[in-house]
Amino acid sequence: MNPSETSPAPAEDSGREIKFLNYIAIVAIIDVILLIPLVWASRFFADKENIVHVLGPIHGFFFVVLVFLCIYGCVQRWWGWWFPIVVVITGGPVGSLIGDWFIRKQLKGSQA
Repeated sequence: MNPSETSPAPAEDSGREIKFLNYIAIVAIIDVILLIPLVWASRFFADKENIVHVLGPIHGFFFVVLVFLCIYGCVQRWWGWWFPIVVVITGGPVGSLIGDWFIRKQLKGSQA
């Protein structure tokens, strides 16, 4: 079996990577939108425990999805392990959007 038959072409792989980055960006934006009222409703600002009990687990779900998506990209060797580490350290959406920006910048540089 010829190795070129089993591995995708570089342009195709780059397209899949960009499509996957779009999924990560969508999940991150949804998580940021949920995170804003969650921070507002925390005890430090509004003392709205009911809102925190609802939005907290939803944010946690999206955080786990973001980490999983970033790890999947590492397993596919689209980017390094720094991406999921940044997502975990920053608490989710902020790190994923920063990593997304760096990866897209590298992809534009490699295509030029």
